[in-house]
Amino acid sequence: MNKKPIKPIEGLNFELSNAIVETLSEPIVVLNSKLQVVAANHAFYDRFNVDSKKINGKRFDALGTGEWNVPALTSLLEQVIPDKTKVEGYEVVHTFENLGLRVMLMDAHTIQTGADKHEDIFISITDITEERKVQRDKENLMLQKDTLLKEMRHRIANSLQLIASIILLKSDSVTSKESKAHLEDAHDRIISIATVQRNLDPVSEGSMVPVLNYLRVLCKSLTKSMIGGRKPITLKVVGGAGSVTPDEAIGIGLITTELVINSLKHAFPKGEGQVTVTFTSNAKKWVLSIGDDGVGLEATASNKEGLGTNIIESLAQQLHAEISRVSTARGTVVSITHLRTTPTKKQVS
Repeated sequence: MNKKPIKPIEGLNFELSNAIVETLSEPIVVLNSKLQVVAANHAFYDRFNVDSKKINGKRFDALGTGEWNVPALTSLLEQVIPDKTKVEGYEVVHTFENLGLRVMLMDAHTIQTGADKHEDIFISITDITEERKVQRDKENLMLQKDTLLKEMRHRIANSLQLIASIILLKSDSVTSKESKAHLEDAHDRIISIATVQRNLDPVSEGSMVPVLNYLRVLCKSLTKSMIGGRKPITLKVVGGAGSVTPDEAIGIGLITTELVINSLKHAFPKGEGQVTVTFTSNAKKWVLSIGDDGVGLEATASNKEGLGTNIIESLAQQLHAEISRVSTARGTVVSITHLRTTPTKKQVS
């Protein structure tokens, strides 16, 4: 590349004008009010393969092979001096003959030059092609990760469903009522884990799961698998906006499934009623409640502490949450309350 000393900005000595543009590592161009090139630094010549002998006095939008002829950019630059405006972070995407596709951010503002203090336009150019490539590569990797995670969860759920089916078939072949009850109980819990796995969409690292949407999808799946059209029992999800981490979402899903299944088993001996799942959240806490309008704990065998109770208590402990139970003849409500100890990320509705 034929390098030519920078043309001094009129009214300033050579050393000062040279220092202004040449000490900067990013490409620099100075234009007059007619958008003609007054000066440029070697970084501009080298980066964009511009002949220094042909650049001075030429309009900016006529440089090279027309890569700078961007009407919207030209319009912005024409307003810098008369309207006292600035151009900040204007993105230019162009395929150069020798460089290929480049993505650049341009900043432009006025400077006073010459003895008469007339105004020129100082333009700096930042090449962000590599940064954008890294960003796209990261997004593609995250998309691949999410796809693999979703496939893995789907396969796990299918495998669990198969195991649950085998257990259910086994329960039909045993004669002991106690063994049959244990096998059916194991079947229901495996189904619950499979349901949670199947309905938790993969999220990117650091992302939060919108709980209400997740519970709606989960309960829709539970309705299909556990209720169907056989019983006049409804499963309803209500609440407000709120989000949790993926690990918390799994715990919430397992607790919800366990309590919903428990209500379906014990709360409605007459075969009809409603189960309501409620989630509320604010800056201080979130609360998950599963309530039914059934006969209450005293009228069922589920008031005794069993495996289901231990599972719920264990999951609540993992979530650093407290459990409360209220049961009357008009129904039962179990609430899980988690106090937030650190500032939460922005809520997702």
